[in-house]
Amino acid sequence: MRALVTGGAGFIGSHIVDELLAAGAEVRVVDNLVAHAGVPDYLDPAVDLVVADLAEPGVAAAAVAGVDVVCHQAAKVGLGVDFGDVGGYVTDNDLGTARLLEALWRRSFTGRLVLAGSMVVYGEGRYRCTAHGDVRPGPRTEADLADGRFEPACPAAGCAERAGWATIDESAPVDPRNVYAATKLHQEHLCALWAREAGATAIALRYHNVYGPRMPRDTPYAGVASIFRSAVAAGRAPEVYEDGGQTRDFVHVTDVAHANVLALTVPVAAGSPVFNIASGTPHTVGDLAQALAGAGGPAPVVSGKWRLGDVRHIVASPARAAEFLGFEAEVGFAAGMADFARAAQRA
Repeated sequence: MRALVTGGAGFIGSHIVDELLAAGAEVRVVDNLVAHAGVPDYLDPAVDLVVADLAEPGVAAAAVAGVDVVCHQAAKVGLGVDFGDVGGYVTDNDLGTARLLEALWRRSFTGRLVLAGSMVVYGEGRYRCTAHGDVRPGPRTEADLADGRFEPACPAAGCAERAGWATIDESAPVDPRNVYAATKLHQEHLCALWAREAGATAIALRYHNVYGPRMPRDTPYAGVASIFRSAVAAGRAPEVYEDGGQTRDFVHVTDVAHANVLALTVPVAAGSPVFNIASGTPHTVGDLAQALAGAGGPAPVVSGKWRLGDVRHIVASPARAAEFLGFEAEVGFAAGMADFARAAQRA
């Protein structure tokens, strides 16, 4: 099997490359290396590395030549600084994906494409009110957050309940609430349209909170696990926003890499299925901070600060990925966090 991994020098992409090589695949990597100081030393020299920007004309056409499967990981990630980042997200995520799909179309490629999706497309997760059942709260208000009312309110008229979370599956309505989320959803739409017209298969893997070795250090484009890990490494107490009760699913990068290899190889009907990729064992942001600090760093500080637009709870059901891909996460939270606390981060 000849595989193309876009963004294959990155945090998740490089782990996918490792697993593909171990399985005997030939691997081509396209990565612009803008997030790296040169070629990272962990990238296996056995890959056919193309240092180029996928959004530039002609790059994608050369990249897809002769490959059997495509694993599209290249993206600008994280929440960014503010809306001023919109151009970079659209160029890297939307235009880069469009160039790739156009090149596949012109090559008459009908093989398998796997897209790095994200749980951010859901917005807030699924909620239940004791009086009204399943509900979809709107964005939390500044007034509620400032007063420490962090749990979303039931949207039913006259209801004073604060809704509790429930697991979300792939049938849930999407509700992207930041630029990054909007571009990730657009990537899914573009890939699904290509698959339908090409008679191919495009699988979107909606990653939940991925962590592990090779994660970048603290930047505006890093996730909360990276931010906390960077604080502990610098001898600072991790600063936990709100009350630390935000619930997430933290999934180890090696499990995510394995999910990608399964998605590239397991028989799946043509079309554009989506799958949650998650551990199935939720933890709070406070749990995350405590786990990393417990490996030798200062105790976390719950500051009560908040960011408008952050979601409170997003907890996945991984049942569909288990049924159709045979995917089940193997790295438990305690062992994974202990490993992450010792692992080197990427500059």
